[in-house]
Amino acid sequence: MPGSSVSIIEVDKYFGDFHVLKNVSLEIEENEFFSLLGPSGCGKTTLLRIIAGLEDVDDGDVLLDDKSILNLPPNKRPVNTIFQNYALFPHLSVYENIAFPLRLKKFSESEIKRRVDWLLNLVRLEEHAQKKPSQLSGGQKQRVSLARALANEPKVLLLDEPVSALDAKLRQELLIELDNLHDRVGITFIYVTHDQAEAISISDHVAVMNSGVVVQYGTPYEVYESPADTFVANFIGESNLMKGDVVEILSDEYIAVEFPSFGKVICYRDKPVKVDDTVLITLRPEKVRIMHNKPTPSDGIPGNVVHGIVDEVIYMGYQTKYFIKTDEGYILKVYKQHVSYLLDERIIKWKDEVFLYWNPDDSFIVEVEEN
Repeated sequence: MPGSSVSIIEVDKYFGDFHVLKNVSLEIEENEFFSLLGPSGCGKTTLLRIIAGLEDVDDGDVLLDDKSILNLPPNKRPVNTIFQNYALFPHLSVYENIAFPLRLKKFSESEIKRRVDWLLNLVRLEEHAQKKPSQLSGGQKQRVSLARALANEPKVLLLDEPVSALDAKLRQELLIELDNLHDRVGITFIYVTHDQAEAISISDHVAVMNSGVVVQYGTPYEVYESPADTFVANFIGESNLMKGDVVEILSDEYIAVEFPSFGKVICYRDKPVKVDDTVLITLRPEKVRIMHNKPTPSDGIPGNVVHGIVDEVIYMGYQTKYFIKTDEGYILKVYKQHVSYLLDERIIKWKDEVFLYWNPDDSFIVEVEEN
């Protein structure tokens, strides 16, 4: 079941005076798992509906395998859409729900049986073939929707927040199934979600959208580790955002930045800057290490060291979140993963005096204000 490449070329879309999509361009490779990620109202579902043919564009083009599909009605496009509300026929069995699009196309009974049996096996619902949707769990209903969407062997599968109606455990299970299903059928998946954890866990590439604009495109690793701006840094995971002034250019790779919140530290120079520029730096909480004793050069720990007091502790089992108040009153977030039995350690508690340190390579520039 080969997939298609999808090209979004300078697409604009208005709803009345509201500019929903603003000159959006994207390249989605054939057979990849691609995610459109962003908050509600950012335009991601509208873009998905345009690809499906359920919305028109005001300007721009949409190509499948380098051929425009704007003149094709939805039923003539080699795409299928999975919605979050399942959209199953309540009076039909699982088997007949999956067979429905094949019957519309007048497939023979033998071909319908062959395809439906294969799809039931694919989504692990063989034992539920004769059940009605009301007899299924939410995750099982969504798997029926997936099987029905794949029955016509589309080139592109569009998924509009398909797991949002499920509880947390079922969401995770279905995400794993989606990823495995993608690997097995090999077509192009375009997945819409507002959940950053979903997008970065299963995607080959991610486009982060905000207010109708693609603000960053890249692999999950690139988007998470090197956010393009403040919005992405805050939307993808959590981050410490710190504003300071460049006081020294140390090399092509590193700068010294003076922060009012905790003094001078070394940061990675991933954007062009000069002395006296004001920069906004992002530092992920899990990149910061926390300890009772101040590290020394003999510890072999390079990087930045900051002193503070534990202001709040949130224990979560697999990790603890610490909020550390620096000597200047700034709050730094630190996430410590528990990789060994916690009671074997000297536990860091509320009001403890601690030292934080991190590698300069883990702090990135997200904004520059020239002075």
